[in-house]
Parts: sequence; C-alpha cells; structure tokens
Amino acid sequence: MEQKEKKIGEVKIADDVVSAIAGLAATDAKGVACLAGGLTHDMITSSDVKNIRKSVRISIDDGCVAVKLALILTGGRSIPEVTDDVREKVVNAIESMTGMKVTDVSITIAGVNV
Repeated sequence: MEQKEKKIGEVKIADDVVSAIAGLAATDAKGVACLAGGLTHDMITSSDVKNIRKSVRISIDDGCVAVKLALILTGGRSIPEVTDDVREKVVNAIESMTGMKVTDVSITIAGVNV
C-alpha cells in the first residue's frame, strides 16, 4: 500500500527574507565590495530590512522570483565575470533555500572601489 505524505497548512516566505538571501549571496561573490546601500555580507544579518530594500528588490509571481540588485564592486576585476558569479550565487541560494524558481537577476553597478 502506497502512502502519500499529507501536507497540513502552507508555508509563506516573506519578500524580505528572499531579499536578504539574495543580498547575502551577492556579497559572497568575489569582486563585490558591498550592496549599493553600503551593506557588506557581515552587516546584512544584523541590519534592518530598509537598508536591504535600497539595494535588493524582488518581485514574486506564482512561485517565480525576479531580482534587481545594486552593487559596489572592488576594482581590478572583470565586471562581466563578477556579475556572472553574482547571478549564479543568487539563483542557487534562492532556489535551494526557498524552492522558488528565479527567472531574472538584473544587476546595476552603482560604483567601483579603486
């Protein structure tokens, strides 16, 4: 006899949680100095959500996530290579942690530290 697992209730993930996941993943990429709001990887977990919202915007529609990031990069690295790494890290983090599909990661380079 086959038993099916019964799901009771539902799980909702707040937009701010997905934003924080994206921000942490982005700042983990080599070549990213910080989010454009000045937040580094270590500061995201302890900073307020308003600061994350300045640099990470998400929209969720039917389980699909679109992400917009604004970043400050470190100098001396290829921007296309850094942004490819950021996209990969953001997609992997959101999809593995939330189960949602990432359909777009748009990145604005707000500055470069030289």
